[in-house]
Amino acid sequence: MRSVFYHYMIMFACILFACGRSDPFGPAETEEFSNPQPVTILGYDDDAMEPFISRDGLYLFFNNSNDASVNTNLQWAERVDDLTFQFRGEIGGVNTDSLEAVASMDTDSLFYFVSTRSYSQTASTLYRGNYSNGSLYGVELVPGVSTATPGIVDFDAEISSDGGILYFAEGEFGPTGIQTADILFAERNGDDFVRSSESQFIMQQINTDELEYAPATSTSGLEIFFTRLEGNTPAIFMATRESTSSQYGSPARITAITGFVEAPALSPDENSLYYHKDENSRFVIYRVTRS
Repeated sequence: MRSVFYHYMIMFACILFACGRSDPFGPAETEEFSNPQPVTILGYDDDAMEPFISRDGLYLFFNNSNDASVNTNLQWAERVDDLTFQFRGEIGGVNTDSLEAVASMDTDSLFYFVSTRSYSQTASTLYRGNYSNGSLYGVELVPGVSTATPGIVDFDAEISSDGGILYFAEGEFGPTGIQTADILFAERNGDDFVRSSESQFIMQQINTDELEYAPATSTSGLEIFFTRLEGNTPAIFMATRESTSSQYGSPARITAITGFVEAPALSPDENSLYYHKDENSRFVIYRVTRS
């Protein structure tokens, strides 16, 4: 599998897939979205993964391949239309020789991302910085999220629009590979975050014995989109809830999104869902729209 999971697989020298687990939700499906179309990034011809659209809709953030043999860096492009973006280059002030990937940003331009730069020292991977004009300033580890436990990895994080909730996937690695991957969240308290004691309750129907990762939520917090790895094949699911204090309901796979697909991200108007797809051994970004 090639995504942030793949990089961690190499980093921990383990086998990724844990096959043969059952799906308690059966074949639940939804046609909420349809009409898959490729996204063009003018002036860019490399892999494009982990898309995120800025809250004002002006920019596309993404990273190149997460293959461990590649120096994975954060990139940005400027919107031409919903399916076309002009490449502007690497994001300044953020990229290192380690993996930098999985961008997200709140309405105050506080930018969150994943980096393995200090994992061997801190057992932590979630960073943030202030975004301005294609660069980051004041980059730091996000306080209060990581358990700082070797073998536990936080990844595929997304900050809520208002900056108050950080959703993330957390995986446990063992001798035979990744053992678990579930979606959790932490709540902001001043400049810090505190893991929510409600995570397990809120995500009870999201997290299974399969691997769940790459969360994305609506501004209201009443919709969640994520990737679930079933056997060796990832698929994109969505679930809804009635209030921000209630559980998400049973997820349904988005039928219009097919193939090897991961990493959903909503547009600001929430009528488009972007994601990456393996197409002819190249990762490209696609979009579906609400039916």
